[in-house]
Amino acid sequence: MAIKLEIEGIHASYGAVKALQGVSLSLYEGRTVALLGTNGNGKSTLMKCVMGMVKPSQGSVRLTIDDQTHDLASLSTQEIVNLGVALVPEGRRLFPKLTVEENLLLGAFRDKARASIRENLDFCLTAFPVLAERKNQLAGSMSGGQQQMLAIARAIMSAPRLLLVDEPSVGLSPLLVSQTITKLKELKDQYSLTVLMAEQNFNQAMRIADFGYIIVHGEIVFQGDVETLKENALVKSFYLGVAAEGASASAPTSTPTPTH
Repeated sequence: MAIKLEIEGIHASYGAVKALQGVSLSLYEGRTVALLGTNGNGKSTLMKCVMGMVKPSQGSVRLTIDDQTHDLASLSTQEIVNLGVALVPEGRRLFPKLTVEENLLLGAFRDKARASIRENLDFCLTAFPVLAERKNQLAGSMSGGQQQMLAIARAIMSAPRLLLVDEPSVGLSPLLVSQTITKLKELKDQYSLTVLMAEQNFNQAMRIADFGYIIVHGEIVFQGDVETLKENALVKSFYLGVAAEGASASAPTSTPTPTH
């Protein structure tokens, strides 16, 4: 297995506020895993733990690449990026006073990406024609949907093996959300990416996910493949708007053994 991300029993807090409580998750090469949950349940904190931006107080975050295992909790964010991990952050976090092209070039910071910077730039401008049309435009002057495309393309410029995408639908219209999710799937297939996506739009996430985890109050309460999740009472009640007797967001349900 060339790539494997294993998160086991991690706890993370912001002072006295517990954000994650014993979260475990696994992701294998070529798969897309969705981390599902509403705002404030720990999705972004989990992403930041993977990126070394938040250090867990307990548990482990291990990334295996080409038969070498790395303890991400002990590495800096820069070292994790250099391994081939990229994050598309919630809210995009672009450089608004720089042009589209300048933002893209800043994405190619790590050494391996610099070696193929022209090839990756051409790939991104082909994959996102709107960016090619606006490459000299200031990023801050673009629409929300265009900025989201730029944030994704900037991450691709780092030549990642593992792509983390945090809340790609935030602030976008339903049509733009659908287009963004579709583009993520296209990029994953074209670029042979492994993807961990945090998302609260269940229906859109399930369009491209192979497996999903539902997180409530910092704990994984259910996990399964797409069909298993769609049939779960918790999902029907809280994500699909279907009344489901006995569904509870506070009590974990039984979890099948992952096959992803």
